[in-house]
Amino acid sequence: MKTEAAAALSLLSASAVRQRAQSLLAIGLEDGLPHFRIDLERLEKAADLVVETTREAYPDLEVPFHSRWRHFVVGRDDRWAAIEAATPWRDAAERARAAFDLAVTSVLLDAGAGPQWSYRDPATGIQVGRSEGLALASLAMFTSGAFSARPESPLRADAMALEALTVDTLSRHFQVSDANPLVGVHGRAELLARLGAAVAAKPEVFARADAPRPGGLFDHLATLAESRSIAAPVILRELLRHLGSVWPSRLNLAGVPLGDCWRHPAITTNDATDRLVPLHKLSQWLAYSLIEPLQAAGIQVTDIDGLTGLAEYRNGGLFIDTGVLILRDPGEVEHAHEVGSPLIVEWRALTVALLDKLAEIVRQRLHKDAVSFPLARVLQGGTWAAGRAIARKRRADGSPPIKVISDGSVF
Repeated sequence: MKTEAAAALSLLSASAVRQRAQSLLAIGLEDGLPHFRIDLERLEKAADLVVETTREAYPDLEVPFHSRWRHFVVGRDDRWAAIEAATPWRDAAERARAAFDLAVTSVLLDAGAGPQWSYRDPATGIQVGRSEGLALASLAMFTSGAFSARPESPLRADAMALEALTVDTLSRHFQVSDANPLVGVHGRAELLARLGAAVAAKPEVFARADAPRPGGLFDHLATLAESRSIAAPVILRELLRHLGSVWPSRLNLAGVPLGDCWRHPAITTNDATDRLVPLHKLSQWLAYSLIEPLQAAGIQVTDIDGLTGLAEYRNGGLFIDTGVLILRDPGEVEHAHEVGSPLIVEWRALTVALLDKLAEIVRQRLHKDAVSFPLARVLQGGTWAAGRAIARKRRADGSPPIKVISDGSVF
């Protein structure tokens, strides 16, 4: 039997997310789950919507990876690309560290904003909500130097500056007010402060070539890239092991913080991981978002499908709104649920497992294979946009089909 420490570390992986999600799906297909029934015949309808959405957005089927970088594009204006091109970097590594700094801080600020918040883009004057608004706000905050400890070098995020970040500063940059409330604003500020502390505590990882900063993870990953190649699940593993202390105190096992990992009664094992279901949504979103900076620095990223789909409310909403997932108690939609409740854990895990099945159908219909069209493209094409589109048709405010109480640090 594994030691508790080994058992804990086994949960800090994409393979653990996929295995436990598939286990819950198998139980659900035997009608053994407490909250959801599953109608796999309806998966064809969900695939129809995803294929239609993908073809509309990308007629040539040249679909980029699902990552934070897509949200920095407004119309045809790729804002980070323009900043990157105009900056006189010393070398590719310096550029990659800055991109890592931006990706890490922006993704950590990306949990659901709530339906009432929006960001007024100074460049265009338009109001942008949800994930795209959070992206533009975080990009503007980053480029202003708000995360830098060096006034002469704004395009960086230093541990010292992150630890000193206040709720008031974050609220100002994100235009938060009584009339424009942002869900979990205190949790977001605390998350960045904990990021600063985590980075400062591990100089051997985050300060190999500079002062402690999230971007130092690039140098760490570069040392793991044999022959300038690294597998995507390795990126996630390193994120989970070295930034695990960033997440709010939830479940710990043998002193190892488990992050986005929750309990569900249907998962049974013969070791210390009994009833535990890892999901690691924001960490996987971040892993996807680090692929392109690594590639730009000349490091090949392999096994991209080793990561899983993202357990968030747009992907999950797609399956509920198309009838693949059916609540046993329809009344559950009338009230909000804690993110750690068995219902939400079940929904999120089933979402991960069903995305794998959906991806197979979508690829078949688009005449693509897993190599040319990995899950990262299916998500972008794709499931996330289709989930948002059907939500808008079903509910006037485009909200998810199930209300979730969020602290700004999960999804």
